[in-house]
Amino acid sequence: MVTGMSRVPLVPGESAAPPGSHPDTGRRIAAAAFELFASGGYDGTTVDAIAERAGIARRTFFRYFRSKDDVIFPDHDSLLAMVNQHLIAQTALDPIEAICGAVKLVLLSYLDDPKVSVQRYRLTRSVPALRDRELASVQRYERTFSRYVRGRLSGTLGESQAVLRADVVAAAVVAAHNAVLREWLRAGGDYDPVADLDAACTWVQTTFGRKAPMKDAGGDDDVVVAVFRSGQPMDDVMARISRSLGTS
Repeated sequence: MVTGMSRVPLVPGESAAPPGSHPDTGRRIAAAAFELFASGGYDGTTVDAIAERAGIARRTFFRYFRSKDDVIFPDHDSLLAMVNQHLIAQTALDPIEAICGAVKLVLLSYLDDPKVSVQRYRLTRSVPALRDRELASVQRYERTFSRYVRGRLSGTLGESQAVLRADVVAAAVVAAHNAVLREWLRAGGDYDPVADLDAACTWVQTTFGRKAPMKDAGGDDDVVVAVFRSGQPMDDVMARISRSLGTS
């Protein structure tokens, strides 16, 4: 939990509870909504029906959620705020390591209530409009991570190289997270996938990580980023590094 922020929901579909509200009310609304979605379909379910099933007034529903769509999806605004707070505090880490820590926060928000997360996954698979909204949310995280990496690379690479590297790294980390999350959801959320995410992020770091230490923006040292094939002869590696440094 990030200090100085409002309560960040740890359940996909649970809104940040308004001041003075009961923490279980959001969960009860979400449970009622998913029951109705399962029995009557997403399109056939109204906010009034959800409120009635949950035993609350219509106005109480809107204290927690802006629409029935928001019952399904995590509060991505709050999650993104938490992610940004994490990134701001982790500038001493390698940027890939920092954003891997950020996606772990997102994964943990799904793990808090596996039943709701699996219900959401199954529902979004069957409703194209919800699937499109989910994809749009994924793109928000990618943009956030790309912007962060680009800032960390400022002054160490040319602008076009920094943009390319930032976009590739951000997409790779998000793809790793989504692959792990998807497998967990398909399995019914019946195991702990955190170790799988750690392994996936390690692979991303190994594949896309920097081959030279990152200097702070504004420093005077040049940085050379080199990528080599596994098993490439060391003589070839050293020759390429020497050419890049202009020493041969």
